[in-house]
Amino acid sequence: MPRYIGSCHCGIVRFEIEGVIDRVTECNCSICHKKGILHHRVTPDRFRLLSGEANLGTYQFGSKVAKHHFCKTCGIHVLTRARAAPDLYTVNVRVLDDYDLALESPEIVQFDGRHWEENIASLK
Repeated sequence: MPRYIGSCHCGIVRFEIEGVIDRVTECNCSICHKKGILHHRVTPDRFRLLSGEANLGTYQFGSKVAKHHFCKTCGIHVLTRARAAPDLYTVNVRVLDDYDLALESPEIVQFDGRHWEENIASLK
């Protein structure tokens, strides 16, 4: 099973995930679109925070269910505990240090998060 290391820009926040990344989700909601996040869900047993827990900030808006985590030093969004699946970690594959998005070419699934309530059932 492949393992990947992810980090924020300054390197304080570092994490490791395990799993095949053959599909990612691109959401067009206000926050995901502005940040350019490509989501990949990971179960808790396949996610490990390596460093920087004290440096993780959390941003919440709207329903306040989703938790958007970022580095307090450099501001890079590293992961989310999403409203659609709060028991999972949703990592931003763009912050994986050893994953080449262009080379790996995963399926990119579009999700209409601007109309979240009407479309959540389509998110797998």
